[in-house]
Formats: sequence, C-alpha cells, structure tokens
Amino acid sequence: MAQTVTNNHFIRLVNNRFRFSLFLLYKLPSAWLAGVRVTRLDADSCTTVVPYRWLSQNPFNSTYFACLAMAAEMSSGVLGLAHTQGEGLRVSMLVTGMEGIFLKKAKSRTWFTCDAGAAIRQAVLQTVETGEAAALTISVTGQSEDGTEIARFQITWSFKKV
Repeated sequence: MAQTVTNNHFIRLVNNRFRFSLFLLYKLPSAWLAGVRVTRLDADSCTTVVPYRWLSQNPFNSTYFACLAMAAEMSSGVLGLAHTQGEGLRVSMLVTGMEGIFLKKAKSRTWFTCDAGAAIRQAVLQTVETGEAAALTISVTGQSEDGTEIARFQITWSFKKV
C-alpha cells in the first residue's frame, strides 16, 4: 500500500520561479509565452495567474478564452503532477473532459485556484492500490485582482497506473 504520493521535490521545483519557468519553456512553451505562471503550490492547492497582454489577448479587449482555460487546467494539472510524480510511482494523467463558464470579461490578470489536492491524492492512491484507472472532476475558479469571479471550469482528469 502506498503511504504518500505527494512529491515535495516537485513542489519545491514549481515554487522556484526560475526553475519552473525553464520547466514551462521546455514542457509547455505556449503557456510560457502566454505568461501563465504558478503563484502558489502546496499539497492541497495550487494557484496560477494569466496576464492580460498582447500574447494572451483577443480582438475584444480581453484575455482569450483559451489562455484562461490553459491557466485553469494548469492549476489542477500541476497539483496532479505533485501527487503522481512520487518515488516509484508510475501513474499517468490525462484531461478527458473540460467545461467552462465565462462570467465576466478578463481585462487584467486572472488567478485560478484549485483546492482539490486531497481528492487528487485519493484518486492516485486508488489507482496505485487497485491498478484501475480513476476519473476525477475538479472545480477551478478564476478571479480578478478585486475578487470578481471571471470564470469557472470543471476539468475531468483520468489517472492510470502505467
């Protein structure tokens, strides 16, 4: 039975701005170019931010919806990676569904927070113990600097033992 699946080394990498910027440039160059960054990660939650700037804008003077979706997916995905990259673990993860609701125009930076670390940890443990794939739908909320809700996403992740 697996005791823990949280990879503290990965969490330290993500919380080091320079090292994670290089990781993004190598693994997710489009997110790096759009300016999506992780502002906080621990075992239970992750917050990302996407700026409103030339590379992330749309013709309607707001942040392009795909950049918002990218930041939302990253907040849950990085949290998932923190729980699947443990020593000796061989668990893959894949987005199998996404639903987004856009409530306001994103005219400045938008922060996306995912607080599903405990649920992700449980899904990964279930996958490791049973060998069966586990699917988990995670809620991610995007807010502007003043706390106005910009968007809500439901992202379904599948965890599978490799």
